[in-house]
Amino acid sequence: MRLVLIAALLASAASGPIYAHETAAPVAQSKPVPKEELLKPPADAVRYVVVSEAGQHGSQWRWQLPDGRTAYRWSQELRGWITEMDQVTTFGPGGAIEALTVRGVTTSGDAAEEFRVANGRATWKTANDAGEAPAGGWYIPAGGVGIANAPLMDALAAAGDAGLNFLPSGKGRMTLGPVQTIEGPGGPKKVQLAFVSGILPSPLPVWLDENKRYFADISYISVIPAGYEGALKQLRNAQEAATAEAVEGIAKRFLSPAAKAPVLFDNVQLFDADKGAFLPARAVLAQDGKITAIGAAGSLKAPAGARVIDARGKTLVPGIWDSHLHIGDDWDVLSNMANGITSFRSPGTTFDRAVEATKRRAEGSLLMGEPFISVIIDKKDPLAAQGAEVVSSADEAVAAVRRVKDAGLWGVKFYTSMNPAWIAPAAAEAHRLGLHVHGHVPATMKPSEAVAAGYDELTHLNFVVMESMPRDVIDKSNTRQRVEGPARYFKDVDLDGPVMSRFVADLAAKKTLVDPTIVIFEGMLTQDGGKPHPAYAPYMGIISPVLERSAFTAGGYPLVEGLTRDDYRKSYTKMVQLVGKLHKAGVPIVAGTDGWGIELIRELEIYRQAGFSPAEAIQSATIVPARVVGADKRTGSIVVGKEADMVLVDGDPATDLGALRRVVTVVSDGYVMDAGELRKAAGYSGTPK
Repeated sequence: MRLVLIAALLASAASGPIYAHETAAPVAQSKPVPKEELLKPPADAVRYVVVSEAGQHGSQWRWQLPDGRTAYRWSQELRGWITEMDQVTTFGPGGAIEALTVRGVTTSGDAAEEFRVANGRATWKTANDAGEAPAGGWYIPAGGVGIANAPLMDALAAAGDAGLNFLPSGKGRMTLGPVQTIEGPGGPKKVQLAFVSGILPSPLPVWLDENKRYFADISYISVIPAGYEGALKQLRNAQEAATAEAVEGIAKRFLSPAAKAPVLFDNVQLFDADKGAFLPARAVLAQDGKITAIGAAGSLKAPAGARVIDARGKTLVPGIWDSHLHIGDDWDVLSNMANGITSFRSPGTTFDRAVEATKRRAEGSLLMGEPFISVIIDKKDPLAAQGAEVVSSADEAVAAVRRVKDAGLWGVKFYTSMNPAWIAPAAAEAHRLGLHVHGHVPATMKPSEAVAAGYDELTHLNFVVMESMPRDVIDKSNTRQRVEGPARYFKDVDLDGPVMSRFVADLAAKKTLVDPTIVIFEGMLTQDGGKPHPAYAPYMGIISPVLERSAFTAGGYPLVEGLTRDDYRKSYTKMVQLVGKLHKAGVPIVAGTDGWGIELIRELEIYRQAGFSPAEAIQSATIVPARVVGADKRTGSIVVGKEADMVLVDGDPATDLGALRRVVTVVSDGYVMDAGELRKAAGYSGTPK
């Protein structure tokens, strides 16, 4: 889900306000305008394609209406997730937006949005909020059609260093980058990379044409004029190189020789991840990248040149693991480190990105936690995962597994369109080569059948739930049925009945790992628009206002006909109970987010609701994943002789897991880094609550 959300945000160039503002009470849910009633682009409309390495996912269009207004249309299906909307915008004499109307449906439900300027006041109303402010500045919609924000990019380019004031508030500025010559329908074309500040926490990349007007957004899912799809890789490589250059200086600042000086944490509460115990009044010494001594508070002598940290009121935990964190861009991985994520599993990274990021981390030019990377393998299909190795036979699947091994990566992840008959031979080859096997469960296949075919791990709790779903849901689990089915039916499933009891017992007996990412489903199934998701509430006001309005306070998954949000909530409650049942039965659980990483502590808080002790919850994000990847002899717990991967947090997670958000100091590979400075470098303006 992360890529879907990122695509929606980045493809829109700017899909939310710059700073948080007071929101109204949640807006009553309305029924979205159906696709058939949306505007239809004329034959001469300018067309952009929404595309990834997996192929084309949809289109966006722009054209002029007879009355002078500008119309936009977005039609997209991404692995079953539907976006259908239109937008009509009125631009004033100075180019700023005077009015806009958005209609249609997104993956979060109704796309409805209205904005007007009248009598010196600007007013807006969306599916999640409403407000007003003095007129002046450029309105940043909460949603809308992606390319409808192209005029903002044009205006920022024209404004230069002066930048632009935004509505509801804030200011943005564009910095120009390198030029590329690409090939397209009209022959060679010069385009220029630019970075926009003031929209996301980190600089937002966008491509301009030779006239300094919007050309394309390039990401894992890109928006580019039709006919220029062949330039995607060239533009992506250039964009990543420019980003890497900008971030390299940050990495070298934090990974300096001085940062690897000895460090002594004294008077600290220590979390013993191996025993699951909180030990008061301890001292921990690290030097030369290793933990060299642990003793009672005040008992250890700091060597010459050591940094001494009096950690009264604080807790030292092993470096945190996110077991489901796709490698984002360089800014994303910096943000992860700021949140104490010193190791992670990336279950679905392209070969090129995996090899490149790992190499740069080893060189010290990328500040990133230690990755354990899987590559997605899926059948060649319109519903195949973007970024996957797509195959057309069992032999090709086996060959893809071998390429993963040859690249020095950790595992393979099978996906929802995979032919079930190909799983067993591909998994057998993966096991022969020492690779971990996990993934989504392919359509038509039950999770118990996937485990029997060789899965070491089930990814996402909805695929565990799939064991109890009706046949028509199982058969279409490569579509949105993988969410809608559990949302509709799981509330009525008896967890103590023969189907789920037998399945849970089998998972426990085989020690099949489960990566629940239940925080995703909390958002999808329980959230009304207009108030922050519990995972994001601690970050409101300090991270990205664009995320606050467009994502953090977005509504949940659209309601299936005949169901209410309360029905969804009942299914989610049953999901939490299932996590508890799995844990109690002895099924190993690893904590992951499939998000930005900032959701991880909320994942642990939900485990606590499911019946985990605080210690057990923290273990799922420390020693347990270290054991899963075979790294527990050197990391995952704070033990003399192990690597110095530790996080100092403000407070006591034994009584408040939220203390894990309040990171004070990060020690990764022996480098001691101030978390406040890391957050500042990543674009945060303060400490999470």
